[in-house]
Formats: sequence, C-alpha cells, structure tokens
Amino acid sequence: MSESPTSASIAETEQAPNGGRQALGPAGAWWYFGPAFVASVAYMDPGNFATNIEAGSRFGYDLLWVLLWSNAMAILVQYLSAKLGIATGRTLPECCRERFSRPVTIGLWVAAEIAAMATDLAEFLGAALGFYLLFHMPLLAAAVVTGVCVFLILLVEQYGFRNLELVIMGLVAIIGAAYAIEVFLVHPAWGAIGRGVVVPAVNSSSIYVAVGMLGATVMPHVIYLHSALVQPRREDTDHLHTWHRKMELLDVLVAMNGAWLVNSAMVVMAAAAFFGHGLTVESIREAHSTLEPLLGRLAAGAFAVALLASGLSSSTVGTMAGQVIIEGFLKVRFSIFLRRFLTMIPALVVIAMGLDPLRILILSQVALSFCLPFALIPLLLLTRRRDIMGIHVNNRWTNLLAWASTGVILALNALLVAQAFGASF
Repeated sequence: MSESPTSASIAETEQAPNGGRQALGPAGAWWYFGPAFVASVAYMDPGNFATNIEAGSRFGYDLLWVLLWSNAMAILVQYLSAKLGIATGRTLPECCRERFSRPVTIGLWVAAEIAAMATDLAEFLGAALGFYLLFHMPLLAAAVVTGVCVFLILLVEQYGFRNLELVIMGLVAIIGAAYAIEVFLVHPAWGAIGRGVVVPAVNSSSIYVAVGMLGATVMPHVIYLHSALVQPRREDTDHLHTWHRKMELLDVLVAMNGAWLVNSAMVVMAAAAFFGHGLTVESIREAHSTLEPLLGRLAAGAFAVALLASGLSSSTVGTMAGQVIIEGFLKVRFSIFLRRFLTMIPALVVIAMGLDPLRILILSQVALSFCLPFALIPLLLLTRRRDIMGIHVNNRWTNLLAWASTGVILALNALLVAQAFGASF
C-alpha cells in the first residue's frame, strides 16, 4: 500500500507503462493529462465562487478582463512549476531548501503555510456550504460530512495516484457542466461580455474585488504542488524530459483555459442574474436562494452541485499541497490525514461563531494574493538558472513575461494597501 500523497509518495506511486516510451506517440498523450487538471481545481475553488459572484453582482461584466490576464499568468506560472519538477526531479519547496539559506527557507515556508491555510479555509467552507444548500442540513454538520468525504477521496490515492487524478478530473467536469447550464439559462449580453474581457476597467470601489479575483485565480499552494504532481511521469533522460515538458504544456493549456471559462461563466451568471436585475448579493447562500425564483430550480441546483464538487476537490488538493509544502521546506513527514484533521479546525470555528462565509472567503483570497510573490519569486529565480534547469532553463522572453506578471501582482497589492489607508484612484 502506498503512503499518503506527499511529494515523495506522489513520485513513488506510479511509473509510466513500458518506461514511459509508449507515451511518445499521439495515442499515449492522454497518459500525460492529469497534473494540470489537479492543479486547476484550485482555480475553480469556493474562493472563486465568492469573488466572482461579488464581481458580477456589483460590477456586471466589467471585471472579466481580470480573469483573462490572471489566467494568462496562471498558465505561465503553472508551466514553470511543472518544468522545474521535470528538470530537477525535485519539488519547488525542496529546491528552495537546497538552494536558499535557512532563514530564507523558513520565511518562505511561513508564507506558504499562510497561503495553504487561507485557501484550505475557503475550500472547506465552500464544500460545507454545498452540502448545506443541497441537503438543508445544519452548517456545522455539513462541515463534518465534508471532512469525512475529503478523507475518503484521499484514500483513493492508496489504489494509485492516477485514480485520484481521475476522481478530481471527474469533479472538474461536474463543475464545468454545471456552469454551462447556468450560462445557458441566464441569456447573457454577449457584447458586454466581449467589452468586459478586452477592456480593463478598475476604480477604488472595485480594486478590492479585483485583487481578490487575482488571489483566487493565481494560487500559491498549487505552484508548489504542481512541481510534485509531475514526478510520477518523469523519466531519466533529457529526450524524455523534453517530450514530458511539451506534453505538460499541453496539459496546462487545456486545464487552465478550462478553468478560465468556468470562472468567466461564474461572473457572467452573476452579472446577468443579479446585476442585470439590480440585485446586490451579499452571500453565497443568498445567491443560491435568489437564483431559484429568477431562473428556476435547475439553476439553483446546478449552482449548489458545482459548489460542492469545487469544495470537495479543492479541499483534497489543498491538503496535498500543504503536505508537499511542509515536507519540502522542512523535510518533515507526518500523516496527511492528521493534517486534514488539523486544518479543519479554523473552518469549524468560523462556522460555530456564525461568521459570514462569503466575507471570510473573499478575505482569504486577498491574503492569497499577498502570499503569491513568496512563491513566484523563488520559482523565477530557480528556473532562470542553467545550472539547475539545464536545457530547460527559461529563455529571455519567458523571464521577461514572468517578472512582468510578478510586477503586476505587486502593483495590485500596493493599490489595495493604498485604498486601505484612504487613497482614491
């Protein structure tokens, strides 16, 4: 029986059939699909529901451009993380521990743990809300059921990591199908959608939500995780590394663009259903209850099913990421099920105190945005070094785009801080 899905056990769980060489042909390309889809779950988690619903209900289609550009950054970042794992055979946290000083490593670990805890809070709350909305059970009981379900999903890995990948890919398919139904039902204004996607617009009232959308779309914890997810398919020759890298780029492009379409569908649904009717939605529960009289039971049900699938899958992935983080930075291993149990506690406290889950979800996404540079900068510093990456080192344009993306994230964070101190723009 394999161990829990830490960075080491992920790498040990499966090897490519026939040494990976069968995957060189087109028919074998499917075998490489999986890591980016697992990572993409974090880009469709309940934090995205919270920020996208607020964006659409308050500002209509105006913030769709944020999703377009943050998705472009997500594609680049996830590809670099996967490439680091393929080139080195190490996870990003392991590379940081090996290449940076001890104080820097500890600081990066603290930032990574904050990101992991913030995202886990959002994901766990979202799954609990999904059970609450679908089955009308008390929210605290729904949280306990969520914990049990995540434990069961994690157990699937004991029968092969590929099986866990397929379960998560199935949950991603459910989320996508649910939002395809939503968009079909709301009859959005396609011209306004086009303008919202291509014309950037932000002001003092929307910057907080825009930064929250960025924090919800480019996720620090799966930057660390993706470098571990590629390990089961990694081979020992540069030729196969190059093929693996190309296949992983395809995996990233398909998975991340799928996540972008789902996120855009969330904003479109909220804009058409709420903003278009002059309604301001203050919570996920209110969004669900408002959808039924506006669009019928199917829309409300699809919303709840998508939220539940999102919460369960992303909570599973978040737990895996947390294990990769602590193992890689500190070389400490303990049961992933113990970590899952411990990280349930903050969500249970929030629910028991009666705090508004939507506000907590959005706040967690802003926290994630501030943690992003602590994952991005080490990734860029490592992937630009030929002595680490070999033939897979970043080229000049990749470095330029990556540093520009990091600069945009830092600038948006600075605007948020300025707003907090009363500045207007």
